[in-house]
Amino acid sequence: MASEGAEGRRTRTPRAELALKTLTTDLDSRERLRRVLEQALVFAAATFAGVYTPGAETDLLCLAESVGVPRTVYGLRDGYPASGGAPVAEARRSGHPVWLGPEELAAGCDARRLPTGEFHLAALPVRGERGGGCLLAVSEQPAGFDPDDRACLALIAEAVAIPVPDAAVAGGELPAGSFDLAMDTGRVEVGGDILTLFGLGPDDFDGRVETLLGLTVPEDLPSLMSVVEADHLAIGDRELEFRVLQPSGPPKWLRLRGRLLPGGDGRPARLVGTVGDASQLRSGVNDVARVQRLAAALAMAGTVRDVSQAVVAALRKPLRADRIALAELEGDRLVVTVLDPPEPESWPELWRQEWRSEWPDAPVRAMPTLAAALREGRAAIRPAGSDLEPALAEVGPGGLAVLPLSAGGRVSGACLIGWDAPHVFGPDERALLTASAGLAGQALTRAHAFDAEHELVGMLQRQLLPRRLPRLPGGVAVARYLPTTAGLEVGGDWYDVIPLPDNHVALVIGDVQGHNAGAATLMGQMRTALRAYAVEGHPPDVVVSHANRLLIDLETDLFATCCYVDVDMEEGSAWYVRAGHLPPVLRHPDGTTEIPDPDGGPPLGVVTQADFPMSVLRLRPGTVLALTTDGLVESKEADIDEGLDRLAHGLALSDPAHLGLVADALLGNARRDDDVALLLMRYDGLATRPRRENWTVWRVPEAARHARRFTRRTLRVWGVTDEVDTILLVVSELVTNALVHTDGPVRLDLTLVNQRFRVAVADSSPRTPAKPTSIGWEATGGRGILLVEAVSAAWGTVPVSGGKQVWAEIALDR
Repeated sequence: MASEGAEGRRTRTPRAELALKTLTTDLDSRERLRRVLEQALVFAAATFAGVYTPGAETDLLCLAESVGVPRTVYGLRDGYPASGGAPVAEARRSGHPVWLGPEELAAGCDARRLPTGEFHLAALPVRGERGGGCLLAVSEQPAGFDPDDRACLALIAEAVAIPVPDAAVAGGELPAGSFDLAMDTGRVEVGGDILTLFGLGPDDFDGRVETLLGLTVPEDLPSLMSVVEADHLAIGDRELEFRVLQPSGPPKWLRLRGRLLPGGDGRPARLVGTVGDASQLRSGVNDVARVQRLAAALAMAGTVRDVSQAVVAALRKPLRADRIALAELEGDRLVVTVLDPPEPESWPELWRQEWRSEWPDAPVRAMPTLAAALREGRAAIRPAGSDLEPALAEVGPGGLAVLPLSAGGRVSGACLIGWDAPHVFGPDERALLTASAGLAGQALTRAHAFDAEHELVGMLQRQLLPRRLPRLPGGVAVARYLPTTAGLEVGGDWYDVIPLPDNHVALVIGDVQGHNAGAATLMGQMRTALRAYAVEGHPPDVVVSHANRLLIDLETDLFATCCYVDVDMEEGSAWYVRAGHLPPVLRHPDGTTEIPDPDGGPPLGVVTQADFPMSVLRLRPGTVLALTTDGLVESKEADIDEGLDRLAHGLALSDPAHLGLVADALLGNARRDDDVALLLMRYDGLATRPRRENWTVWRVPEAARHARRFTRRTLRVWGVTDEVDTILLVVSELVTNALVHTDGPVRLDLTLVNQRFRVAVADSSPRTPAKPTSIGWEATGGRGILLVEAVSAAWGTVPVSGGKQVWAEIALDR
């Protein structure tokens, strides 16, 4: 293998020269430029290559073409001042190449735009009109561009021809197979051939890009939207294949080749290119184009799973391989992330013995050939008949490629590609495998870091939310939270379920503005504050008003929305308040849905003296109440009203008997560019409704005797004959304590449910009664709480509207 690698290095420069000479001259200027730049990906181990040329403004160098990963990955701009200190400007002025390593880049003027990973940059002058331009290339190899790489880049710079402006841009007639899309309005001009491919006539097309997108296969829309939405793209070339629905038969495959052209503010303004029949164009696809497409796919892959699937999609069919596996290296084991085909019987016996749930993992020591390739960090190509261990021989009896996936000098995984029939590995195919392994290794390292950081962010978010929901009297509640995958910031969505006295339950959902640590911190504060105010016994409008004043007093720049629902599980009613948040959605027992539209208050933290009107809901047994945040119902394609209607439709079709499955189904198509919180409660009603009576205790000398008389009369009406003396003793002690130690009104509440009698006395003092630790025989007081504790099954205190309620429960024999 060592001699083979040395021979490959000695022949790389002549092979690059030969590849550049074989490029046909009948290609248009932009296509030839793209093909020339692609050679840098294969022969110079570059991950990005682009050409900067003078723009309409003579002092600006604009990116004319690029291949490889998007420029934004390395913090590169789409334009640089020609008189500035950027490497492209310096190389063009001096006429000499500029080679920069991580240290030089960190000391440059654009250091703050650079990503955290290390890479090397090369800038070579390009001859041409108006002073020529510059070739810019990036390498993630630890040693940067070696002498052979630099020689290949010099050949590529000599072969570059700066293209002339597109005919469409210059104002010429649009060719039959071309299109010109205005990125700001979505209006598109298309040639007649494109309309024919879409099955449209000139009179049937209204000039909107949405009309064409509506004729494509829905599964291909995400990749098409990534091209026609400029906010996510860098200036440069784009190519993809997609399917168009046909009146009869299978969909037709089309290929789009487009280029984003900058507008006056430096952002993409127009997308110009061609659309053709993929079956006619496929013959012109070469290995370099496959590397470019793989690089583009890997640049969009966020997770390890995405990277693995992109590699499988890019390599298996073009190489006509029978099986391909991609795995991460964790210690001495390979944890396989993707197998294609996925069936266990398609893989060796050892792999089946090591099967783990969905995918297997295998020890590296069981495969010496693989272990040697990983240790040396070089690809191992084994033709048919090679002596291999059983674990690998069955993977590729006709040929096996073992590709270490490395980046930054560290091997992060491996890719195995096997053939059943004898397979011949040509020079171009070996170059394709080597280049693909390098790109996949870099993407896998980035994805592994993304997965780890995203899991950390998700764990932090989960710690700020309830670990579990309480069991409800007469109902069931479930909640789901999905963090955003668009970045690594913590979101501000939250939910809570708060048990309250007298079989009341508070359901809370809210959303703090922003996706950062500040939003997460404020979310935790608001959740704690709302819970505290609710437990104090305030009605919904007072709870939300207190939270609003608290948020204003915090003097933060953020605001929050909230919906607070107080459900009476005995009566089947609910009072709720909205503070700039979505209304609840109801699914009635007959399957109909309702979205109430009452008045609401402003978001929390906006207006100091704000009104938060309360609205009422009537619940019948079997009713499902849904609360959610805007991440589930709002998108660029649909407004909130449409999203709420979609949520209501999903509830109507659901089976409320399995509330967890309902929540999972509602989140099945949720967007992941915003975090989502969903809270569902099914109201079942209480099997046994409590019996209640209350009495206002007047501050008169015989108040305790009046309270005992009221209690005895209530017991007689309810038919309670057990523990009467005990109940009267507890009433006497609690009422006496309230009258002696507090001021203001006193209320006595009696409740009977499930053979437990509850005595509760509420007063206006927040001070909790203290249980004495010791009492002398001569003491005249202090024994009341001890007596209550001795004769009761349980006792305690709860805050109630600025005061407290002291309660005790007595178990009845029958």
